[in-house]
Amino acid sequence: MSSIILQSSAVILAGGYSRRLGKDKGLVILANKPLVVHVIDCVSKLVSEVIVVVSSESQKKKFEIVLKEKANIIVDKTESQSPLVGAITGFESTQGNFSLLLPCDTPLISAKIVSFLFDVCTNMNAIIPRWPNGYIEPLQAVYHTKSALIAAKKALEQRKINMRSMIANLTRVRYISTMVLERMEPELLTFFNINTLQDLKKAESMIN
Repeated sequence: MSSIILQSSAVILAGGYSRRLGKDKGLVILANKPLVVHVIDCVSKLVSEVIVVVSSESQKKKFEIVLKEKANIIVDKTESQSPLVGAITGFESTQGNFSLLLPCDTPLISAKIVSFLFDVCTNMNAIIPRWPNGYIEPLQAVYHTKSALIAAKKALEQRKINMRSMIANLTRVRYISTMVLERMEPELLTFFNINTLQDLKKAESMIN
């Protein structure tokens, strides 16, 4: 186990409720287990701790039944349900110097890509995948925990609740082209998220 792994955390944002899927997104079942468990199972061997951020105490109780000892479940300090607020809650709760920030609805996340992002985060405040069209993936990125927390709180003080506002407050941000990541995972399924029943069926066909 590398020194980076020993000082790293995973923060999984699971506060959202999906009207189209009819339940908490992280608890939607795919191949006999909840989406959030797919994500945890992928990253738990790559980090020293896993934190799942939910939006309420009632939601926490639901996740505790499912996750048991798999992760530390933390409730958002506000009811905003913004990824930025969830990130702040997660960053405040982690022990790792570096934190991998993830959504709960990307069950096909690539361990190879996660490992690579951690490998290149030395001396950086953020390592963020970026598509050729300029679109970035701030919720599948690695952050220097303390620096990102300061930047996120500053964005919130500016009444901005999007992840780009946090990133704008960071120095030493490195963007990794998805074309580089394609060499590790040609189909880039790591970025495939579940929003609809059709997405769920597609993911099931990929897993089976």
